[in-house]
Amino acid sequence: MFPLVGMLIVWGVLTAILIILLIYRSTLTMQEDDQLYLSDSESHMQKEQTEILSKVNRLNPFVRWLGAASGVLILVIAGIFIYQQMTIVQ
Repeated sequence: MFPLVGMLIVWGVLTAILIILLIYRSTLTMQEDDQLYLSDSESHMQKEQTEILSKVNRLNPFVRWLGAASGVLILVIAGIFIYQQMTIVQ
């Protein structure tokens, strides 16, 4: 039973980190504008948008990997739990 609890703790930590990254990414994308800056006076706004996009693009691989790891881990935990329950019944 202990390995299952340990795996649940690891899954909880991974999922918590994933949720924090998703919240952070959503706060970044709220500041994102879909505008075309034509004049030089608005170039600082374009630089800000470029920085926001680069931050979001740097976060995307981490969000994908953590999401995949969280999903796979919960499936493994469910499989182990079902296997343990089936061996107890027999």
